[in-house]
Amino acid sequence: VTPAEAAPAPAAPESPAPPTHPEEPLDPIGLFVARPQDGEVTVGECGNITFTAKVAGESLLKKPSVKWFKGKWMDLGSKVGKHLQLHDSYDRNTKVYTFEMEIIEANMTFAGGYRCEVSTKDKFDSSNFSLTVNGKHSETLILFCRGEGKSESQSDVDVWDILRKAPPTEYEKIAFQYGITDLRGMLKRLKRIKKEEKKSTAFLKKLDPAYQVDKGQKIKLMVEVANPDADVKWLKNGQEIQVSGRYIFEAVGNKRILTINHCSLADDAAYECVVGDEKSFTELFVKEPPILITHPLEDQMVMVGERVEFECEVSEEGATVKWEKDGIELTREETFKYRFKKDGKKQYLIINESTKEDSGHYTVKTNGGVSVAELIVQEKKLEVYQSIADLTVKARDQAVFKCEVSDENVKGIWLKNGKEVIPDERIKISHIGRIHKLTIEDVTPEDEADYSFIPQGFAYNLSAKLQFLEVKIDFVPREEPPKIHLDCLGQSPDTIVVVAGNKLRLDVPVSGDPTPTVIWQKVNKLLFESEGRVRVEMHEDHCVFIIEGAEKEDEGVYRVILKNPVGEDKADITVKVIDVPDPPEAPTISNIGEDYCTVQWQPPKYDGGQPVLGYILERKKKKSYRWMRLNFDLLKELTYEAKRMIEGVVYEMRIYAVNSIGMSRPSPASQPFMPIAPPSEPTHFTVEDVSDSTVSLKWRPPERIGAGGLDGYMVEYCKDGSTEWIPALPGLTERTSALVKDLVTGDKLYFRIKAVNLAGESAAATIKEPVTVQEILQRPKFWLPRHLRQTLVKKVGETINIVIPFQGKPRPKITWLKDGQALDSKDVGIRNSSTDTILFIRKAELHHSGAYEVTLQIENMSDKVPGPPQNIKLVDVWGFNAALEWSPPQDDGNAQILGYTVQKADKKTMEWYTVFDHYRRTNCIVSDLIMGNDYFFRIFSENLCGLSETAATTKNPAHIQKTGTTYKPPCYKEHDFSEAPKFTHPLVNRSVIAGYNTTLSCAVRGIPKPKIFWFKNKMDLSGDAKYRMFSKQGVLTLEIRKPTPFDGGIYTCKAVNECGEAEIECRLDVRGNQMNPMHKPNTARKRD
Repeated sequence: VTPAEAAPAPAAPESPAPPTHPEEPLDPIGLFVARPQDGEVTVGECGNITFTAKVAGESLLKKPSVKWFKGKWMDLGSKVGKHLQLHDSYDRNTKVYTFEMEIIEANMTFAGGYRCEVSTKDKFDSSNFSLTVNGKHSETLILFCRGEGKSESQSDVDVWDILRKAPPTEYEKIAFQYGITDLRGMLKRLKRIKKEEKKSTAFLKKLDPAYQVDKGQKIKLMVEVANPDADVKWLKNGQEIQVSGRYIFEAVGNKRILTINHCSLADDAAYECVVGDEKSFTELFVKEPPILITHPLEDQMVMVGERVEFECEVSEEGATVKWEKDGIELTREETFKYRFKKDGKKQYLIINESTKEDSGHYTVKTNGGVSVAELIVQEKKLEVYQSIADLTVKARDQAVFKCEVSDENVKGIWLKNGKEVIPDERIKISHIGRIHKLTIEDVTPEDEADYSFIPQGFAYNLSAKLQFLEVKIDFVPREEPPKIHLDCLGQSPDTIVVVAGNKLRLDVPVSGDPTPTVIWQKVNKLLFESEGRVRVEMHEDHCVFIIEGAEKEDEGVYRVILKNPVGEDKADITVKVIDVPDPPEAPTISNIGEDYCTVQWQPPKYDGGQPVLGYILERKKKKSYRWMRLNFDLLKELTYEAKRMIEGVVYEMRIYAVNSIGMSRPSPASQPFMPIAPPSEPTHFTVEDVSDSTVSLKWRPPERIGAGGLDGYMVEYCKDGSTEWIPALPGLTERTSALVKDLVTGDKLYFRIKAVNLAGESAAATIKEPVTVQEILQRPKFWLPRHLRQTLVKKVGETINIVIPFQGKPRPKITWLKDGQALDSKDVGIRNSSTDTILFIRKAELHHSGAYEVTLQIENMSDKVPGPPQNIKLVDVWGFNAALEWSPPQDDGNAQILGYTVQKADKKTMEWYTVFDHYRRTNCIVSDLIMGNDYFFRIFSENLCGLSETAATTKNPAHIQKTGTTYKPPCYKEHDFSEAPKFTHPLVNRSVIAGYNTTLSCAVRGIPKPKIFWFKNKMDLSGDAKYRMFSKQGVLTLEIRKPTPFDGGIYTCKAVNECGEAEIECRLDVRGNQMNPMHKPNTARKRD
C-alpha cells in the first residue's frame, strides 16, 4: 500500500515526514491495489500532505468512480480549492489508476478521520485513514457552550452540552443532526484538555474554553486584562490576525474584544489572546444552518421492471441526506440495488428495475427536515376497453377496425389470416394514445378475411371478420314502383348502434323506374342533403345516410321514403348512440383512521347507454399534481377502503366510471382530508397524594401522539360498585397532573384518564385498585441536613438562612424556640411550608447566638405496638432446613415496622427459642434442625413501641426426615424430534446465457439429515462431472458448468430420510449468445 507522504518541511524540522511503509500485497478481494495510509503534519505553510490510493484497472471496462469523505458524511468533492486538491492518472503499462488527495497548508480543523470509496458497475470497496495535525501550542478543551462572547443570533441548542451528556453510541446521530463534520478530531482534542488552569497575573478574566456561532453570524471574543494599558495580540491557529473588514479589535477599559463578522467554516479554528508571556486559548465552532427540504418527495406508482426516480430539493447544494425505506436506512453497500445522485440542490434516489419487493414508504432525511413518499409497484396487466368488431362493407368503401386498451404505451401488430399486415397507400395503421386503428380504403373482395390485433408482451388476441358485400343489380323493367331492399322490412324496426364520436354510414339499396325521389325524416323532421353533421347522398342504385361524429342528440327513428310516378315505399331505421359514462359526482370520505379511510360515491347520472362495468379510484397529495391509481381491477361496489396512507398528510380522491365503451372523465376531487389517529393512552398514571376531600393525580404523556397533536386530557372517576363515570375536571386539561377537589370523605373511587386530539379519545389509563378518599397519616419526622448536626458558626453581619425539611400528614404544627423561649417575629423571620421550615436572619448579631429548637406536632397522633404478621406459610422442608413466608401486619401501630422476631419450638417440649431477631424480610430459612423431630414456628412484628402482643404461628409442624430415604425422579418420555423432509425455499425458474456458469438453489429441513438427489428430466446427475452439488446448513446448490442449450430442461431436487421424502423442480432455459434471424418466433395465430 502506498503511504501518505508528507511534503518536505525544511522550516519545521520538529515535524518529520512519516516513515515509508513497505508495499503490501495485492488485495485479492477488494478493488484497491494500494490503500491510503494514516498521516501526520504540522500547522503552517509547510503543512502539506498527499494521500494516495491505487486501483487495478485490468478487469475494468471503464474508469472507476472514486469519492473522498471526511468523517462519515462530508463529501470532499465540493470542497476543492486553496487547501484541497484532487488528482487522478492512469498508467497504460501497469494498467493501474492512481487517485490522490492533496491537503495544502493544513490547520487544526483538518485533523480527523477520512474515507476513500471506489465503486464500479458491480463492485464496491472503501478504506479508512486518519490525519493528525500538530499545532504550535497546547490544545484546549472544545466546549460548545456560551461564554462572554455574544453572538447576534445564538442558537437555542447547545450542541456541546447535548454531546457531553449523550452516550458514545449517539455521537454519529448527533453529528449528522447538528452538522458536525469533524467528530473524530473534536473528540481527540477533548481528551487533551487541561482540567486545572494556573491563576493568571495578566488576565482578570480569560476566554471561555469554547464558543459556537451559526454560519454567517457575528461573534465577539472578550477578555479582561489586569493592566488597562496592556497591548494584546490575537492569533488564529498560531498566526497573528490582521485588522480587516471581518476582524475588528476593540479596547474598552480593561476589556479587549475581537469581533468576527460573517463567520464561515474557515473561521472554525483555535484562537489565542496574548498579553506578554501569557496566553488565553479558546476554540470557535461554526455551526452550519440546518438543511431544509424545499421541494418534498411525491408518491409514485409503476409497473414491475420500470425505472423509479424519487426527487427532492434541499436548501443547499451538495448537502448530505439519508434515504430510508420503511424505517431502514439505505446504505452505500446497497449500490447494486439503489443509486444515489446529487445535482446541485436536487437529490435523487433511482431504482433502475423495480420489483414487487420495492413497494413501501421511502423517506429522505436532513438535519432540518423529513419528507416521505409511497411507492406502489404493480404487476403488468392490460385491460381491453373496446374490442374490434365484425364489419360488412361494399366495394370501394372504407373499413375501419378500432380497439382501445388501458395502457397507451403498449404497441401491437395487426394480422390478416395469421400474417402480419404491412401498411401501404391503401392500408393505414395508427396508434394514438390508447386507441389502435386499422383503416382499409377502397375495399376489394381480396380484403375479405379474419383480422386480429395482438398487443406486444401480453397474451391477448382481438379478432374480427371483414365481409365483402357484393351488390348485384338485376334488369328492372320500366315503370317499376320504388322499392327499398333492406333485410328488416316487414319486421320490427332495425336498430343501428354507433359509438359517440364515430361516423355512421347507412347504405340503402333502392330500385325503381323512373328513378325515385328519396326523402329522409327524423321524428317528422326533414333532413336535406347537407345539414351540419348529418347529410344524405343519392346514387343511381342506392342512397346513403351519413352522420359525422355521432352525438347523443342523434338518437331516434329515421324514416326513408321513396316516391316515383308508379308508387311509393318507406322504411324505418332506429339509431342508438352509445358513449362513455358521465363523470360521477365527487366522492365522500368517512371513517378516517391513522393510515386508512372509506371512500363512497354514487353512480353517474348517465351511463352512456351501456351498463357501468366498474369504477377506478385515484388519490393524490393536496400540494401535488400527480394522481395515483389505487386499483387495477375494476371496483364493482360503491365503496372502497383506501389504505397505506401517511398520517398527517392531506389527500384528495377522485373516481372514474367505466363501461364497455371506455372510461369517463374524472369526477371532481373530494374534500381534502388528513389521515389521523387518536393518541395512545397516557403512561405512568399514579395517585400522588390523598386528603379528606381531594386526590392528586399525575401521569406522563402518551408514547404515540401522532400527527393530530394533543388537545388535552380528560380525567374521570367512578364510585366503587357503580358503572357511571363522572368528569373530575371542567373540560380538558393540558397539564400532566390534576387535583380533584370536593370529594366525599371515605368514598372509594376509581380514576381514569384519556388523551384527546382531533381524531378522538385514546384508550383509558385506569388505576387498578380503588382509592379511599381519606387523609394518609404520616408520622412527623425531621430530615436534618448534615451541616446542621453540629454547631453553626456565622460572623456578625452575615445572613443566616436555615432550611430544615420534614415530613408529616396531616400538616404538622411547627414551633421554633431559642433557649426555651419563643422567637421575636420582628427580629427573626420564619417561613413554613408543607415540606420544610426556614429560619431567616438578615444580619446576624451577637445576641442571636444560642440553642435553637424546632418542634413538629400532629394532633391525635398516638403510637402503639403493631398487630401480628399475616398469612404465615411453611413453604418447603428439605434436609435440616425449613423455608417460611409471611405478610406484613394489617395494623402497624402508626409506626414503621422495624423488623420481625422468628422463633421455633420442638413438638415434644413446645419450648420456644429465638432464631432471628430484628429480621427485616418477610421470608426466611431456618437451618440446623434436628433429624426426626417436628417443629412449629411463630413470628412477632416489631415497631418503635415494641413487639406485637400476639404472634402468627404455623398450623402444621415441619417434619425433618431421617436419612436413608431415596428420591425417585419422575420418568419423562423422550421427545421425538424426527421430521420428514420439507423444502423451506423453492427452486426458481431461470433463463441463462450459454457459456456462463449458473447455479440452482433451494433450502430443505428434516431430521435426521436427509439424503439429497438431483435429476435432470428425471435422469440422475450424481455421476456427471459437469454438475457440482453442495449442501451447507440446509441450503442445497447445484452448479452447472458452462451450460449449453442442451442443458435446458426440468431440474428436480429430491430429499429422502427415514421419515419420508420430498421433491421440488424448476425449469432452466439456456439461451444462445446470438439470435438466429432465420428463426423468428411466429407470434401469429390463425383463426379457426
